[in-house]
Amino acid sequence: MSEIDLGKIQRESARWRILRILDAGRPLPVSEHTVLLALNDAKLSLTMQELRRELDYLDDRKLLRILDVHTSHWSAELTHYGVDLVEYTVDCLPGIARPSKF
Repeated sequence: MSEIDLGKIQRESARWRILRILDAGRPLPVSEHTVLLALNDAKLSLTMQELRRELDYLDDRKLLRILDVHTSHWSAELTHYGVDLVEYTVDCLPGIARPSKF
């Protein structure tokens, strides 16, 4: 029997939620503070460092673009590929807990 990695489940769930939060904020960028509050409301409590790590992961996958990365207050916006992923028009690669469409 395989062991359940709760940290992995939380990271992948948080990544999906982050994408959904940024989609809700379109066409404007969303501040990291707003993302963190929305994640906490969804019972996905992350520290600011954990949030930035997941934002960086999603930026590396070209799903979002981090703005103001060289300041103390980040914000982010979805790329066209991130929008397509949230709208279920492209396949979801491993690492993001996107639920089935139906």
